[in-house]
Amino acid sequence: MIKFENVSLRYDKGEDVLRDVNFHLPAGSFHFLTGASGAGKTTLLRLLFMSLQSSRGKIQLFGKSLNGLPYSYRADIRRRIGIVFQDFRLLEHMTTWENVALPLRVQGQRESDYKNDVTELLKWVGLGKRMHAYPSVLSGGEKQRAAIARAVIGKPELLLADEPTGNVDPKMARRLLRLFIQLNHLGTSVIIATHDHDLVQQYNAPRLVLHDHHIQVRG
Repeated sequence: MIKFENVSLRYDKGEDVLRDVNFHLPAGSFHFLTGASGAGKTTLLRLLFMSLQSSRGKIQLFGKSLNGLPYSYRADIRRRIGIVFQDFRLLEHMTTWENVALPLRVQGQRESDYKNDVTELLKWVGLGKRMHAYPSVLSGGEKQRAAIARAVIGKPELLLADEPTGNVDPKMARRLLRLFIQLNHLGTSVIIATHDHDLVQQYNAPRLVLHDHHIQVRG
């Protein structure tokens, strides 16, 4: 599923954020991505989503090299990925329901085929009464849950989640973790970047640990 070979990244002429990173992850795996603030967790996820390009090294995703991949192919690969950004990136002119349904609409599915699925998922994440609200009136926690629902609604092959429980209470964090685990059981590979040690301890999954620009696979 994912292969990093001697991957390094630096911004402009600064110090390396990642340096000679090497790891392989099989399809259907579940990993937490941990490390101190500023260690490079978000950077690694952005490399996988192809919103950043490595300075050196090779990255493979779904068996394809991302190095020099044409833009049209990048778009195709991104459709196979669900991603939860820390800044949510909800579209302000769309309701919560419309934001969550967007990946399915982009795939060309008919609204009649996914209407009930979107509604049920929003109820499950506690947004049943907010599905017709616009992002401007949602709280941070509500935006986060909407972003998570949008990322998982299409049952992606790979889910990347950047601090997905940072704005919710512990009870909702556990509920969202169950959602990620269930998605993984259905075949989705999952990487959750988090500094929430309690969340990591709730599920005995391997960890990708970022430290001193490098990464270690533990567990």
